[in-house]
Amino acid sequence: MYTDTHCHLFKEYYQTIEKVIEDAIDSGVHKMIVAATNMENSKEVVSLAEKYPSVYFCLGIHPESVEEERTEFKSYVLSLKNHPKFVGIGEIGLDYYYGKELRNEQLLLFDEMLDLAEEVEKPVIIHSREATKDTIDILNRHRVKGILHCFSGSLETAQILINMGFFIGVGGVMTFKKAHIDEVINEIPLEKLVLETDAPYLTPEPYRKYQNEPKYIPVIAEYLANTKHIPITRVAEQIEKNVTEIFDI
Repeated sequence: MYTDTHCHLFKEYYQTIEKVIEDAIDSGVHKMIVAATNMENSKEVVSLAEKYPSVYFCLGIHPESVEEERTEFKSYVLSLKNHPKFVGIGEIGLDYYYGKELRNEQLLLFDEMLDLAEEVEKPVIIHSREATKDTIDILNRHRVKGILHCFSGSLETAQILINMGFFIGVGGVMTFKKAHIDEVINEIPLEKLVLETDAPYLTPEPYRKYQNEPKYIPVIAEYLANTKHIPITRVAEQIEKNVTEIFDI
């Protein structure tokens, strides 16, 4: 049994979300953590989690939504602090690949989201693209733990984050031949890894021509087991232990 620690099951991406969830469960993925990226889909993921027992939610404003008004969002999050399916703040972070011209605005948003995570006492799901130093610097100013989502950095960076109490999110990128991130992942202890799809994006090989779904988590798990030369059963068991260490589920 597996958990997809990061997916975006929004109606704009999938014609029938119910089938996506059913296919995931049939594939052995018994829990899905859906990460919001703005106010609109935050409400959507709450409704989804309330409808399906296997779905949990994280609430956050993604750096690409940096110009979104945040007062209503913060009030909404605080009103849900004790919701049994509310497990984290995310997807939040920094992205200088698309929005470097809004660096200062992104830093302010990230800081606000981390303050919010501290207030509601939830782990965080961090997006960091071409912003490693700023990401680490701002995390060091907060007392939070969680996951560095879709990790593609160096072993040195991974070790810094692990020492700060973070886990490393492993997804379909690890299976891409030109990514070479599997070489770094192989050096990271299994006890510090979690599995994710980032669905509908980053479908693992050999299914890249299809839209990504949580049902592909076992494919990523098998690739990880082969990379580390360990039994798939060990991967499944340890990764689930890691998930329960991070999230209250």
